[in-house]
Amino acid sequence: MDEVTTPETPVVAATPNPQPNPPDEPHWRRNLAICFFGSFTTLVSMTLLVPFLPVYIQELGVTDHAAITLWSAVAFGATFFAAGLVSPLWGWLADRYGRRPMLIRASLGMAIAMSLMGMAHAVWQLVALRLLAGFLGGYSSSATVFVATQTPKARAGWALGVLSSGITAGGLVGPLVGGVLPPLIGIRETFFISGATIMVAFLLTVALIREAPRSAAQRRARKESGGWRAVPDKRPIIAMLVSGVLVTTANMSIEPIITLYVGQISPGANVTFVAGLIMSAAALGAILSAPRLGKLADRIGHWGVIIGCLSAAALLLVPQAFVTAGWQLILLRLLQGMAMGGLLPCISAVIRHNVPEHVVGTILGYSISAQFVGLVAGPSLGGLVGAHIGLRTVFLATAAVLALGAIYNHLTRRTVRIVPTLQ
Repeated sequence: MDEVTTPETPVVAATPNPQPNPPDEPHWRRNLAICFFGSFTTLVSMTLLVPFLPVYIQELGVTDHAAITLWSAVAFGATFFAAGLVSPLWGWLADRYGRRPMLIRASLGMAIAMSLMGMAHAVWQLVALRLLAGFLGGYSSSATVFVATQTPKARAGWALGVLSSGITAGGLVGPLVGGVLPPLIGIRETFFISGATIMVAFLLTVALIREAPRSAAQRRARKESGGWRAVPDKRPIIAMLVSGVLVTTANMSIEPIITLYVGQISPGANVTFVAGLIMSAAALGAILSAPRLGKLADRIGHWGVIIGCLSAAALLLVPQAFVTAGWQLILLRLLQGMAMGGLLPCISAVIRHNVPEHVVGTILGYSISAQFVGLVAGPSLGGLVGAHIGLRTVFLATAAVLALGAIYNHLTRRTVRIVPTLQ
């Protein structure tokens, strides 16, 4: 159970007129398994084109090296940019019309968009289809909302941790699949197989996922007020939005400098191979730790785990600025990934516990958009600091940002009433 504020602590009720919680969904474990599979396959599809994207763009008629680089960046980022824009909209529609329809819409949209990418004949068509995948897709975002609302509150942290592992694993496996399949079957055929795999997720979602019916009180509350206005105490939500930006910023700030940094500390090493191991180590750490940290948070409190993880990650970043060999950085990135693995699931759990049931989807949509802000800001800030101040400074600056985030969460938690985990 989350800790309760002391008598001296100012207490603000989290929900003055709380809406009744939905009944524990008897199918929630099956729902989680299908959401895990769907999120994994869609993330694989969104990232598998990384290794062959420049080659495909060249096949589509772009020959200038600078233009290929530019179009590659635009095409890759288009999906994530579009998904970040529409996440609040899909969250609002999920609150209004149900969370299951959003999963069906996302899986069908992604399956169609990915298949069409294999039929592109011009680079602008590829970019347009990547945008379409972002606008119509977002399966993992919809799955986060669905799992958060359809899982018993006492198991929400663990379930969101399991889902987060699937999402992270998809992002890790995608580039590997993209490096293996095209030489064997061709680039266009790789897109077709990707679309077919997501279609399987669509069929499983339609056939097997079940959503708990809403009570009459929840339907009335949904009609009376919605969105941001329905949140009685906005301070915990603001803290979670800020934390989401910080987490993804910290995860991505190292990406643009890691290869250069490896070349600086290990001049004789296979730079690209070691850099790939370093990036994979952080993802592996997050996959291993997310369910365990989520389970721990269900027992001792989600907010406490957030503060602890932010603090641990900040401390682990400091020695990364002073390593002298690649293996040291691999080990530290693995530990940091383990420290940060539970952050995003716990952020979603805190939001779920601190907003009325009928607006959970909308607020989680805002949280997902905030995380996309970090995905864009992280590489930009990391590249800027690394270029003008120094590569080692990127680690120290990121550590300072996470430490400030831990302090901010600690101060915010002291001013609000903590909602018990076990309700």
